[in-house]
Amino acid sequence: MRNAKIRNAVMAFTFLLPSLLGFAVFSILPMLVSATVSLSDWDGLHELTLFDDAAGFFREYGVGLSHYAAIFRSAELWQTLGNTLEFVVTYVPLMLIAALGVGLILTQKRRGSGVLRALYYIPVITSWVAGALVWRWALSPEYGIVNAILDIVGIRGTMWLQSEDWAMPGIVLASVWKDMGYFGLMFFAGLRSIDQGYYEAAQIDGAGRVRQFINVTLPMLSPTMFFVIIISIINSLQIFPQVMVMTPGGGPGGSTMVMVERIYTRAFSYYQMGYASALSWVLFAVIFIMTFVQMKLQEGWVTYSV
Repeated sequence: MRNAKIRNAVMAFTFLLPSLLGFAVFSILPMLVSATVSLSDWDGLHELTLFDDAAGFFREYGVGLSHYAAIFRSAELWQTLGNTLEFVVTYVPLMLIAALGVGLILTQKRRGSGVLRALYYIPVITSWVAGALVWRWALSPEYGIVNAILDIVGIRGTMWLQSEDWAMPGIVLASVWKDMGYFGLMFFAGLRSIDQGYYEAAQIDGAGRVRQFINVTLPMLSPTMFFVIIISIINSLQIFPQVMVMTPGGGPGGSTMVMVERIYTRAFSYYQMGYASALSWVLFAVIFIMTFVQMKLQEGWVTYSV
């Protein structure tokens, strides 16, 4: 019996080895290098001698925790965190509503439902660069289609991406458009997995559609909703391509400066690789804390039965 367990363990490890090697080389090793570089003033232009002569590398570039101290003293960090959190608290609720709406529509058994599923998913497979360029045109104050539609219904359009107040909402609109099909399919799968017996029991008790949605659909959909919230918050804390394409440089007055955009700018515009690495670990800490809090809070509202 013991020999059989050992053989099974060896066989499992053999099959897992390629994935484990890839994870170690492309995830663990870069994280260790990033953590080490965050303690240095390396500019990314000179040869990285960390692997050959770690002591010599730190003698030449080592600065200890000074980057972390500078980050938490800088006003840029708090503005960037504020912008990032503004995006999160605006994007996540809108995306949840839009994705749940998509999921509910896709569950309707009507002619052409397969075509609808494909149409909703087109933005997901569209390149963010292409999608962001389209939205940059759509939100143009002179010839953009969004302001044209608003004019038709008697609402005066705004400057959108050229305005400090409206640049971030414009990016939120583009992000919801891009992601609602992806998360909508998750809600669709969650809705399809709900046992129809619950709805039949609710009908016998005299519950209408609204009551069924509140007392049956939402509780049974809470595990899917929790997963969607976790993933969407992690993704939204790392927004980057839409900001770089729609509002290069962090937007008007720095209104769209976000964490990953600052990391990229510090690393590849200012060549401050150590500072950028330290900033990336600050972002990691923010994501970890928010995810941990959500994992604790989910115990109070996520349910697997009515």
